[in-house]
Amino acid sequence: MKMNALDWIAMILVIIGGLNWGLWGAFEFNLVDAIFGEFTALSRIVYVIVGLSALYVLITAPMKSKSGGSAPMASTPPQQ
Repeated sequence: MKMNALDWIAMILVIIGGLNWGLWGAFEFNLVDAIFGEFTALSRIVYVIVGLSALYVLITAPMKSKSGGSAPMASTPPQQ
């Protein structure tokens, strides 16, 4: 099953969230707060959207992996 636009948006937001956590863990630097301000309404909205994206990916990933390309390829001789 191919990823649709919502899948891509959610995946990008989850990656952004993961990078923000990595920056916080390594350097105690919060990228979201640096961009939108510390505990502003906008930064809280960003956190909520990233969290909802993580839930979306968590729920849809198993369904996508079942219909994904995990089946072995049929062995066919090369064409000449």
